[in-house]
Amino acid sequence: MSRVQNLTVGLDEGDQRLDRWIKRRFAHLQQGGIEKMCRKGEIRVDGGRVKTNTRVEVGQKIRIPPLPDANEVDERPRDMTKADIQLIQGCVIYKDDHVIALNKPAGLPTQGGSKQLRHVDGMAEALRFGYDEKPRLVHRLDKDTSGVLILARTRMAAKSLTDAFRHRNTEKIYWALVAGVPIPKLGSVKYGLVKQGGHGGKGDNERMKCVHPKDVDKTFGAKRALTNYTVLTSLADRTAWVALTPVTGRTHQLRAHMAEIGHPIVGDGKYGAQAVQDNPGDGWGAGMGEEIGRKLHLHARSLRIEHPETGKELWIKASLPPHMGKTWSFFGWEEKHAPDDPFEGLL
Repeated sequence: MSRVQNLTVGLDEGDQRLDRWIKRRFAHLQQGGIEKMCRKGEIRVDGGRVKTNTRVEVGQKIRIPPLPDANEVDERPRDMTKADIQLIQGCVIYKDDHVIALNKPAGLPTQGGSKQLRHVDGMAEALRFGYDEKPRLVHRLDKDTSGVLILARTRMAAKSLTDAFRHRNTEKIYWALVAGVPIPKLGSVKYGLVKQGGHGGKGDNERMKCVHPKDVDKTFGAKRALTNYTVLTSLADRTAWVALTPVTGRTHQLRAHMAEIGHPIVGDGKYGAQAVQDNPGDGWGAGMGEEIGRKLHLHARSLRIEHPETGKELWIKASLPPHMGKTWSFFGWEEKHAPDDPFEGLL
């Protein structure tokens, strides 16, 4: 066990998330452990309490509490199996000297957490492809959401891409299968979002509650959110294939917004089970019957962003995951039937 350390952010370490700075200094620490130390106030920046996503700058002082030695850590990164390596390398849909893009599978977390040892960040060791360091995450997708996930292969690329996401200089289009058919078929959802307090052992802190736009400013912790949607096709009035673009990037934004307007995403047990709808799916979220799988039907279809080196537009598209592909086939829908940019000229 080490002693308390007070470290200074070096000249080449500024403008990055605190958790990433810590992982590069203390590679044996896991995300869940870092989050716990931040929650307890054991890790501090210039004397103040912080979160894992707090950005650190050159010259700041970081307080690090006593840490276990590498051989004392319970949740050590699991050794990557041949199957893991094949899985993550098989997800690569674009690669150059600066950027790697994955089609992330549904069910694979972007980052680790408590007792979660199998995740993209950990498996990124298999994505070095000759580089000295593994590629860096610059954004994330929910565990059960599939689709385009970009990683930076260099520190400069990471800074550029992170800035683009932070300043919303990106265009993200998601595909989803929703219960019912939204009316109007082209519209915007402007409800704000706030974390909903939880109770009991598991709590409910990962769930977001929608707040009417006029009440956002007077609701503590609420943030404004905006989602644009358009219906691409539908099956009578039972279900619809919709394209969604999050203008803002709040936690569970698309899932909470679609449930709030009465059209939850199929397979969404967190938000779909409590939505205002006819839900014969025995509580698992916008149930569509035995023919349709119960996995979340939400896919990050495409991402447009400025390339960190060339400055040219980088447009990455990801094909549907197996469970959504099966659903599309059942309904007779094909990916090629959808325009690349379904919002072009409409909003």
